[in-house]
Amino acid sequence: MHTTLIALTLLCLSTVTLAEEIGSVSTKFKWMGPNDKIVIEVFQDEEIPGVVCYLSRAKTGGVSGAIGVAEDTSDASIECTQIGPIDLPDAVRSGKGDGDEVFKKRTSLVFKSLQVVRFYDAPRNALVYLSYSDRVIEGSPKSSVSAVAIQPWTNTGAQPQGKTGQ
Repeated sequence: MHTTLIALTLLCLSTVTLAEEIGSVSTKFKWMGPNDKIVIEVFQDEEIPGVVCYLSRAKTGGVSGAIGVAEDTSDASIECTQIGPIDLPDAVRSGKGDGDEVFKKRTSLVFKSLQVVRFYDAPRNALVYLSYSDRVIEGSPKSSVSAVAIQPWTNTGAQPQGKTGQ
């Protein structure tokens, strides 16, 4: 029994997240351990490479946050945008992929997670991303939504603006 509990804990702690942290701001000072924060992360939709999503979420600090046992609040916001050409897979275009999970992050030791799911709005040719928090027993109605209107994409070969020749 003890070995099973250790294995389950390690499995939960080793969850791979395909998000890159962009930055964070402190929201509450903690005397011991890191402060509570709002973290901004970015991830790409693996099935639709032309879309990137920015997610802001609460991250609990303190001693429990530092050792990974704190439960983060369900507060999160999402914004997705088109960054390249979009070629919809047949499963997405047909609606069979509606509600597919495109991102998941553990927000407590075992029972709570933040998820992002995707839907396709065919009449408006848009992808809709919904972020929400769930828990094994009871989820949260807090959610955020972002829509990406699919536009034609042309590569003009333009170079990014910045300092040149110095």
